[in-house]
Amino acid sequence: MELKTFRGGIHPPYQKEATANRATVEISLPAEVVIPMQQHVGAPDSPTVSVGDRVEAGQKIGTSEAFISAPVHASVSGTVKAIEDRPDFTGALVQSVVITPDPGQPSKWTDKRDTSNLSADQIRDIAKEAGLVGLGGAAFPTYVKLSPPEGKPIDTVIINGCECEPFLTCDHRLMLERTDDLIAGLKLMMKAVGAQRGYIGVEANKMDAADTLTAKLAGEAGIDVSILEVKYPEGAEKMLIDAITGRRVPPGKLPSEVGVLVQNVGTAVALQDAASTGKPVIDRVITVTGPGIKEPKNMLVKVGTSIEHLIEQCGGFAGTPGKVIMGGPMTGWAQKDLTAAVVKGTSGVVVFDSASVDVEEEQRCVGCDKCLDACPMFLMPNFIVKYAKVGKWEMADKFGVNDCFECGCCSYVCPSGISHIAYVRKAKAELTAAEKK
Repeated sequence: MELKTFRGGIHPPYQKEATANRATVEISLPAEVVIPMQQHVGAPDSPTVSVGDRVEAGQKIGTSEAFISAPVHASVSGTVKAIEDRPDFTGALVQSVVITPDPGQPSKWTDKRDTSNLSADQIRDIAKEAGLVGLGGAAFPTYVKLSPPEGKPIDTVIINGCECEPFLTCDHRLMLERTDDLIAGLKLMMKAVGAQRGYIGVEANKMDAADTLTAKLAGEAGIDVSILEVKYPEGAEKMLIDAITGRRVPPGKLPSEVGVLVQNVGTAVALQDAASTGKPVIDRVITVTGPGIKEPKNMLVKVGTSIEHLIEQCGGFAGTPGKVIMGGPMTGWAQKDLTAAVVKGTSGVVVFDSASVDVEEEQRCVGCDKCLDACPMFLMPNFIVKYAKVGKWEMADKFGVNDCFECGCCSYVCPSGISHIAYVRKAKAELTAAEKK
């Protein structure tokens, strides 16, 4: 069987063995949940509750009138303890609603309704009201993606089941444990945008998921499972489109330019949940793993749960912790404050012990061009870094810094230990700040 793929990329050790075969488990309630008002791309929300208010799980507690935004909901029933700035996973202080959960939580969203007769407009409205965003980490509001620009018809929807980040297995478990809901969510997305073709892209190291999906789709017209090479970043939006359809999204353009919509496995499942039961995005499956964790697990976690609580639920640290990353090791964010909360886009927490962390001093670029060969976006990361180092942000922009989706391939292959992504993020932040002036 010929496996589909794209040009460029890397083959890091995938390190998924610790959790790939571990079924998802629920964890205990934390002492408090911290719901940031900004956990999506777009305008931040404003709180719609006050300190002392009683809230119910699923109640909307933050909203915005901006088109690109997504409401947030209470993930637990309880009492609003505070509305204050709390550190998020990036280290920034973000206005957050802090809730003390009730000891007992109500059982809700158990009754399912038929979704087959929903219109495209109804599906988009459901995604919006549920606060649904890209759960693979991008956190772009889903209802916006389900509303393609005028004159840009979508004929293909692709579900990203690659999960190419090392260590993470939450999407793998969803494909196995919630196969029917994943397929139903894909069908809702296809209906919302009027697409005739659907694909679920799965890397070849998850053949149990690919076989399960293929069996469920037997006799289904217009939906196929595509088996892809095990390579990073196979699941990146533009790489996945290229691998499955052969279409290439032009620089600076969106997938709608080539008639494609890409969504994550978790996003499809969450859309089906919202459409069939009315459940908003208040929890998600994440992987907590790594050599610095005693008991790696896949867990169903309430939005707003602290990293600290997750680690406790996995038996604590194994040895002396060296680095804690929210997300995967390639694209995630190193954490200084373990009170930072799980948000909608959190796919995992990876913990390295001190023996696993290389503290390597950055050296001068040797001009080897390995970063150019690895870059799946055909960029020149060496020049982006060169200009970012001296604060020439406009030159970094000319070399396509905003086309970089921060996959980390360049940093991974760099013999000089240059953290390209740190420079990319700095350049993007400076360019954004300049635009606002």
